[in-house]
Amino acid sequence: QLQFVESGGGAVQPGGSLRLSCTASGFTVASFPVGWFRQAPGRDRGGVGCITKLGTVWYTSVVMGRFTISRDDTNNTVYLEMNNLKPEDTGVYYCATGDYCSGFVSYPAAHWGQGTPVTVSS
Repeated sequence: QLQFVESGGGAVQPGGSLRLSCTASGFTVASFPVGWFRQAPGRDRGGVGCITKLGTVWYTSVVMGRFTISRDDTNNTVYLEMNNLKPEDTGVYYCATGDYCSGFVSYPAAHWGQGTPVTVSS
């Protein structure tokens, strides 16, 4: 079964940091573009950023300069490093493959993981 497993979420105060992991199961993560998505309470899921097979990364403007996506081929994992977190970053974070990065979104998104929750609150 091809899927991702996300981990690393938790509760932090505004200004804090978290590193989320997205580990591929059943396939090689470097074989696909990979996107990070998030779903805030009561809102639709939206793209956060996307890393291409060649390692180019695209971000949505609201996280640019605060979030960093990287890939570790040895561990078959894509990371989302989140710094200077804000309450509006609260949500469940997911990763998914795609055929290509359409800007900061992997499209069409597939092989979703179960998500990892992030809460930013004082």
